Amino acid sequence: MVADEEKTNTCGTICLKYLLFTFNLLLWLSGGAVMAVGLWTLVDKSDYISLLSSSTYSLAAYILIAAGAIVVLTGILGCCATIKESRGLLIVFFVLLLLIFLLEITAGVLAYVYYQECFPFCYELNEELRADLKKTMVQNYQKPGEEHITRAVDKLQQDLMCCGSNSSADWQQGDWILMYADKRLVPDSCCKTPTDHCGVRDHPSNIYKVEGGCISKLEEFILQHLQILGAVGIGIAFLQILGMIFTCCLYRSLKEEPY
Repeated sequence: MVADEEKTNTCGTICLKYLLFTFNLLLWLSGGAVMAVGLWTLVDKSDYISLLSSSTYSLAAYILIAAGAIVVLTGILGCCATIKESRGLLIVFFVLLLLIFLLEITAGVLAYVYYQECFPFCYELNEELRADLKKTMVQNYQKPGEEHITRAVDKLQQDLMCCGSNSSADWQQGDWILMYADKRLVPDSCCKTPTDHCGVRDHPSNIYKVEGGCISKLEEFILQHLQILGAVGIGIAFLQILGMIFTCCLYRSLKEEPY
């Protein structure tokens, strides 16, 4: 009878170990994915970020990388705790999972509260961002020594299929139209099929004319990625709840370690 009970407990412990090990593998992969998104934002989208006066987006990318690294390290710790069947390591693992979970919940609540509080004024902040982006584009495009701005603007307009900060008419103002346009009405990167001096025609059949300009397309781009990150965050939070449950079960099933 006692042997059967011990056998059942052993089987239960083994099952819990496999479940927790699988969870840690998923946690490790999700942490790697979050790090990859942060790195991708900094490397592939760094041109977009360089056009914005706000450091919020680059800061968010660094936070993603740091959060992903913490999750990966936590997953490794969880694997070690599971393999060694160490109750002490399981406690540390549980506490780390709980802290990460609470930080995620806190960040989500603060973001929601901030949005609700700033809602009447968000449009004003958005207008400030529009003005800064417009100034950066029309004043620095093709200016000597500002080659990185030129590359960023070209990439932005081609990737997001837009022209100008607010509209293609933005290019009729500033230094570019006066000094560097060379009879063009818009930069060649505004063209649907970019060729040399294709910007001499600003007809909608030739260039991208988008309501709200590049800033609205950029906002859509950022919002879409925030929604994806939000969905990933919810998935990771659900995994963490399962992980904490499995950790508690395995902790209870293990015998007290001798001192």
